Amino acid sequence: MREDAALGTVTQLWRYPASSLAGERQDAILVGTDSIEGDRMFGLVDIADNEIARPDRDVKWHKVPRIRTRLSRSGELEIAIPDGDWLAAPSAECDRAVSAYLGFGASIRPYRRENPAGYAGPLTAERYRKAPIHLLTTASLARLKALHPDGAADPRRFRPNIVVDMASVDGSFPETEWIGRKLAIGDLVLTISEPCRRCGFTIIAQDGFDNDPAILRNLVRHNAHNLGVYCTVDQPGRVEIGAPMRFVTA
Repeated sequence: MREDAALGTVTQLWRYPASSLAGERQDAILVGTDSIEGDRMFGLVDIADNEIARPDRDVKWHKVPRIRTRLSRSGELEIAIPDGDWLAAPSAECDRAVSAYLGFGASIRPYRRENPAGYAGPLTAERYRKAPIHLLTTASLARLKALHPDGAADPRRFRPNIVVDMASVDGSFPETEWIGRKLAIGDLVLTISEPCRRCGFTIIAQDGFDNDPAILRNLVRHNAHNLGVYCTVDQPGRVEIGAPMRFVTA
């Protein structure tokens, strides 16, 4: 395979230890065939009916993306509600804090595929699984900002794993046009499998930006609901901030 000239460089890396909660920014990520190390290991559920968090559809979950997450050095989940201390999770103390913040009974639970050693509490199922990597370029963010100058085209709205800084392409959300192509990013080789179709999660207020329905309206109108792309993994590897991204050709 041949690598073409660099399209851009990695400027942000994210993992999301608990789905729907705030992500954890990283200097480097380890990407396996099926997932990123430490990504989407836990879910948040309503203990009344075991419904998993749905910020895209139900206002009762809209505060969830403000709950911070991180993994300790030993790989254990910790969460913090706004203005609160870091708490070990899953735990009764954590669930009490989250429930008080949301205003109803809620619980952080491992996904069934994780089933951590030494944990004997309830598990939950993933709402859905997508390709392991969600990639977004600053060129697409710039295009959205041009369409909606008053909006905050913040990457956190879109929950990417990899953000690549690249030159703007006039009138284009470029990665949406790369479906089926292969990319090399550091040691990692990816195939761009499908566009990332956006939902109501995109418009929800988070720290630093307000609720903004026009974000989604512009994506619906100008890019068929999409921003960013999902990628499958051809060659696992480590990716660091500053890694170049290139097309790979046979």
